[in-house]
Amino acid sequence: MESNVTFDYSTALADRRIPNPILTASGTAGSGKELAQFFPLSDIGAVVTKSIMLKPRSGRATPRMAETPSGMLNSIGLQGPGIDIFLENDIPWLASQGARIIVSIAGETVEDYAVLARKLRAVPGITALEVNISCPNVENRGQVFACNPTTAREAISAVRRNIGGELPIFAKLSPDVTDIVSIATEVVDAGADGLALINTILGMVIDTNTMFPRLSQKTGGLSGPAIRPVAVRAIYQVHAALPNIPIIGMGGVASGRDAFELVLAGASAISVGTATFGNPTAAISIKQELESILIEKGFATFHQAIGFAHREEI
Repeated sequence: MESNVTFDYSTALADRRIPNPILTASGTAGSGKELAQFFPLSDIGAVVTKSIMLKPRSGRATPRMAETPSGMLNSIGLQGPGIDIFLENDIPWLASQGARIIVSIAGETVEDYAVLARKLRAVPGITALEVNISCPNVENRGQVFACNPTTAREAISAVRRNIGGELPIFAKLSPDVTDIVSIATEVVDAGADGLALINTILGMVIDTNTMFPRLSQKTGGLSGPAIRPVAVRAIYQVHAALPNIPIIGMGGVASGRDAFELVLAGASAISVGTATFGNPTAAISIKQELESILIEKGFATFHQAIGFAHREEI
């Protein structure tokens, strides 16, 4: 189907506008080099980098990935080069490709987030920050930041204080909570401009042949189509409570129709992750399929479709 030239596919991430709503998902394509051999990175809305930490990390012991019905488990452990090498190598390379850049950061302490924000504050060419607070807080007995309103607020407040008004902040939340709306409200009150929903769901696989867990760390994050209904529910609930806060939706998106469902629930942009493992050009095909669906449904702009499922049925 040919694209309608009058269709406005752009979307807003807080005060930043990008030409289309399809992004990569943090952790599924490094900093974009793996995908650049398949399509120009400038063709998608933005590249969301793998969550970067202060110091280099080798990640967890193998095996650290396992296939599951309609998805996969991963326990990579935020392997990465650390922020200094990342800023020296990855940001300039992404900029040279014409990519719009969303840097994802992660920390073990509130101070980690503060230092990362200070290091990124004056870096040119960044569209937004994704603050991954779905990490264990070593100062609080390993409790995940995003699973507690107080620690979630503290982490986002630290980033906001240290980044100032330079960049929009999107808080990436865990679905492993009783009330995701309350966590979302806390981080917005703490200074987040938007939200990234959802991160993976904690899961586990036991090998019935060996009779032991298949992952070295026993548990891992479940991603893929199996979690899409959870993502739809979380996005719908948060958009209902915070309708003016942009949401980057993710979780099991493998087609344009999947993406459309998250948009109807309230997502202003869509991150594509696990689908790229089976199809490296998934982001491009999803971008094209979603545009065709929106035009077919009679929308003149992408913005008109955001949260459409919240309107009363006629």
